[in-house]
Amino acid sequence: MFVDNVTITVKAGKGGDGAVAFRHEKYVPNGGPAGGDGGNGGSIILKVDAGLRTLMDFRYHRHFQAPAGGQGMIKSMHGANAKDIYISVPPGTIVKDLDSNEILGDLTSNDQELVVARGGHGGRGNIHFANSRNTAPEVAENGELGEQRSISLELRVIADVGLVGLPSVGKSTLLSVATAAKPKIAAYHFTTLTPNLGMVQLEDGRDFVLADLPGLITGASQGVGLGFQFLRHIERTHVILHLVEMDPNNGRDPVTDYQQIRQELQNYDPQILQRPQVIVATKMDLSGSKQRLTDFMKQLNLNAQDVYQISSVTHQGVQELMRHTADLLAKLPETQPQKQSDTEQKKLYCYQKNDADEIKVEKLDEHTYQVINAAVSRLLQRSNLNYQDGIMRFARKLQNLGVDEALMKAGAQTGDTVVIDDFEFEFM
Repeated sequence: MFVDNVTITVKAGKGGDGAVAFRHEKYVPNGGPAGGDGGNGGSIILKVDAGLRTLMDFRYHRHFQAPAGGQGMIKSMHGANAKDIYISVPPGTIVKDLDSNEILGDLTSNDQELVVARGGHGGRGNIHFANSRNTAPEVAENGELGEQRSISLELRVIADVGLVGLPSVGKSTLLSVATAAKPKIAAYHFTTLTPNLGMVQLEDGRDFVLADLPGLITGASQGVGLGFQFLRHIERTHVILHLVEMDPNNGRDPVTDYQQIRQELQNYDPQILQRPQVIVATKMDLSGSKQRLTDFMKQLNLNAQDVYQISSVTHQGVQELMRHTADLLAKLPETQPQKQSDTEQKKLYCYQKNDADEIKVEKLDEHTYQVINAAVSRLLQRSNLNYQDGIMRFARKLQNLGVDEALMKAGAQTGDTVVIDDFEFEFM
């Protein structure tokens, strides 16, 4: 089954908590703090697998969660970093954040990676908080929460050459003749419901990927029929073969058919028509097709070299068409892959939004105030409030962030209740 659009949920692992511990060894008086750091949580990473052609693997598996990092330990031992979760996707996958509707990445090359949910950093142990004034701190950080996202994966088939045309003009038949692909072909008016790919291999050693793109109908650019599901797969093709049926008994006018498809492509994306296109007259083995082709070329002011005549049944003209297509591809400028100078550039990290600096204070009732700010919420989550030193550090951080000042401006008095997420404390 061909699946080209899915929605999945990804949740990275939480970082491990830092430890509060002290050295207790014989002959080592006043050993000092020895609480280790927590390990980093696992990340969720999309990785391109050139062997995949569909998103079918996500049909029944749409929730992915990475493991959490290990907790910090005594004797300054670091918690284990969790393993990252790699998810294989086919080339041509566009990744979009559903909440912001922002495109996070366009995965096109084999082994390309995109981190869509970053694991949380491990919390620091109390070994990091010792100083000359506090040589035995009972302070440690909790691990950071991993990112969580709902993302959509949209596949746009990557092919060198795309076949376009109305339903039943012979696209699937041409694909089956020119390549080893075996698309579904019917003896009645039938449109392909999914793109089919095949590799064309010429006698001179040249090859290219040919895609049978589903048949278009009037209004497809506005979503009629399968609309955009058809058209989006045309965007990545470099050369377009426009198939026009010359069967005199099909009840249609080839000139109207040709202009209709061009109009739909124009409405969807005018740049598509700027790519090299070849007009292919199909079913030329039928009686009366020659005269119909003559009329078609006359109405559109076309010369003989502007149209390639083929019959997929008798294989007439197919190899000549494939060689001409390969010549067009060879003349196109090559796209240079982006060079990666070091290891860090091999992974693409999705865009991180900056937290707003403004601290919002809402008055819930006469003596209760709620503080709303992403940085404050993250500070609370990272703070270990099981120790007095941790509470005092949290209070100092709130003051440095401007929370005290914002509360006083909102009218908070000593003894009032302050709410931050699910935590409440008395304002002093």
